[in-house]
Amino acid sequence: MTHSIRTKEALEAAGVTTLFGAYVDLHGVPKSKAVPVDHFESYLAGSELYTVGALEGMGPLGPNEDECVGKPDLESLVVLPWDRRYAVAAADLEFDGRPYDHDSRAVLKRQIGLAAEQGYVMNMGVEPELYVLREVDGDWLPFVSDDTVNLPTRGYDLDATMQADAFLEPMVDYMNELGWGVYSFDHEGGDGQYEFDFSYTDALAMADRMIVFRLMAKHVARSLGCIATFMPKPWSDAFGSGAHLNVSLADAESGRNLFDAGDTTASPRGRGYTELAYRFTAGVLAHSGAITALACPTTNSYKRMEPYGRMREMSWAPVYRAYGHNNRTLIGRLPMNRRCLEVRQADSACNFYLATAMVLAAGLRGIRDGLEAGEPVEYNTYDHSDEELERRGVRRLPQTLGHALDELEADDLAREVLGEAFRETFLSYKRAEWQEYCLDVTKWERDKYLRLW
Repeated sequence: MTHSIRTKEALEAAGVTTLFGAYVDLHGVPKSKAVPVDHFESYLAGSELYTVGALEGMGPLGPNEDECVGKPDLESLVVLPWDRRYAVAAADLEFDGRPYDHDSRAVLKRQIGLAAEQGYVMNMGVEPELYVLREVDGDWLPFVSDDTVNLPTRGYDLDATMQADAFLEPMVDYMNELGWGVYSFDHEGGDGQYEFDFSYTDALAMADRMIVFRLMAKHVARSLGCIATFMPKPWSDAFGSGAHLNVSLADAESGRNLFDAGDTTASPRGRGYTELAYRFTAGVLAHSGAITALACPTTNSYKRMEPYGRMREMSWAPVYRAYGHNNRTLIGRLPMNRRCLEVRQADSACNFYLATAMVLAAGLRGIRDGLEAGEPVEYNTYDHSDEELERRGVRRLPQTLGHALDELEADDLAREVLGEAFRETFLSYKRAEWQEYCLDVTKWERDKYLRLW
């Protein structure tokens, strides 16, 4: 739907009856009141007030305090192509006339503003992966039954992709109707797992898109009697679902990609990337622990980041804090077919505003401080022990949510990016989640220990 749909008359002509101005909670889940289209002008002016303190992870505002104002950003307004009665815009939360200190979108907008002061625009693409599952006798199975009969994986399988057209075709149609420019999609390595690749845009618009993408996937799956899940690692022996962030800096005036050296002879490592790209990468590596806490925000996220785990084959997961030019075992990849940094640890459960903000801030600090990325790691790290890699200066990512939160807490830049109040809320909420997980007694433990002695 084009951005010309920005007036009440145009919305009514398009069949819209209801408007949403969506902000996200700590998890990145959209929240909004529903506003009849007749009240379009007041909707834009921030007529809808929210007692956000009633939501988990949205700050300590109590019942005796004022409410937040939700102001829709008209630039982000889209009519939902699968149900044109509804139009959704990303909204900014204000409290006492200022951006609310627990508004994830405001966190990203602050970093975008700092980048703009330095003459930069960050562009971003996301490669979201998800599973589409149906419930059968209490078990969750891939919605295409044939997925379970081909081992070890049906990744890229032509027949499996065609069998999934009831999900894939409407997804691609809807995404293209919104102008996202889908250029490929596929059956991933997991049974019932799919990925979509579509055009990049500026970082804020891409984070806004991911709100709509998740809603879209859930709707299409539901229409098939299925669910779309963004859980990072649904099964121990299956591939995890990543959501790689492909980021680059452009010149704010010309739009030129500042990561692109133009030719290999002008690149410090002969790979076509600029020195600025390597400085940005160095900043991301320096703050990789804090980035991981935000980009991999669940206890389940860390079961994805193992070289093999319980899988029959390698996981292709980003396990180590280093970069390479085509090395998918690392958190940073500077690919040869495009000029961007692929931040590979981000998973499909992340709050895209927060993860993107931390990546941008880390990259900008790397540029400001002239950090060195070091030599690229081009070998398969899965073939080496953690101890050997440590001796080479290659460290693992945090292996649990608890460890990632420790790194987030110790990171001075994360304090600046999130702000003190939001940082404390995030840490408190996620530490409680981690403790709850650690205290749960599982079937595995009973099987292992109940009759051992």
